[in-house]
Amino acid sequence: MAEVDTTQEWARHWQYTELPQLDLLRARYVRHTFPRHSHEGYVFGSVSSGVEDVGLPGGTVHAGPGTVVMINPEVPHTARAGVPEGWVYATLYPSAQVIDGIAAELKNPRGTVGFAETCVRDPYAARLITDVHRAAEEGNALAADSVLRVLVARLLNHHGGVLTTRVSHSAGARDAARARAVLEERMQRPPTLGALAAELGTSPFALLRAFRKEYGMPPHTWLTDARVRRARRMLDAGTAPAAAAAVVGFTDQPHLNRHFTRIVGVPPGAYQRERARTYKTGGVTSP
Repeated sequence: MAEVDTTQEWARHWQYTELPQLDLLRARYVRHTFPRHSHEGYVFGSVSSGVEDVGLPGGTVHAGPGTVVMINPEVPHTARAGVPEGWVYATLYPSAQVIDGIAAELKNPRGTVGFAETCVRDPYAARLITDVHRAAEEGNALAADSVLRVLVARLLNHHGGVLTTRVSHSAGARDAARARAVLEERMQRPPTLGALAAELGTSPFALLRAFRKEYGMPPHTWLTDARVRRARRMLDAGTAPAAAAAVVGFTDQPHLNRHFTRIVGVPPGAYQRERARTYKTGGVTSP
């Protein structure tokens, strides 16, 4: 019997045209670690083997087979292997509009829906996540759409609720929001922390503390995440990776490649190639 390479990693990050506003990632990671980042939409992950350690503001959760990871929009988190052999998982990234639409059909209470628990043991929901992937990869639009709705309905009914919105009117919160706006506007040539603080009429350490409190990460980490998000939108629109790197403020394409791969899980070239496919494809499969 041939010896299995326990260090081999593989990944496929793609979209199925019949399920708009949904990204799919299926992968095996061993050495790869996801730095602190967040998503505009939701994250639903199902580990089929190994353990994924997900670092959250409240601590680290250990996700293994039979569990479902649920992360609300804009929640900063990290991910890495929790065991030496890494983890294999299937993840869905539905937009807030997809979840809100299904919640409205279910007549859930008004407000922004979300999940208080990040990791729950729910083998049935875990299987549904992999079933969505399987149906999409087979080009079965009816099954993929149906199973996705059953999955979201189950997660909302069993684990969901209405998120409470924290509104802070402190000077620090206002400074953090203004700093974020400046960084978005000047993504190509961002100011130093000292220059940014002086522009906002505060001190560097006060701004650093306020920004961490509001967004769960320091300004430079948030900016890297924001650059990758913007690069993704440009790649989706057909922009070449090198051009996207220049527009969002990365030094060159290798600089984009490094951060994009760490945060998204695949290199920008592979990401864009999958976006260009409009037909059924097997993509990258597990060994």
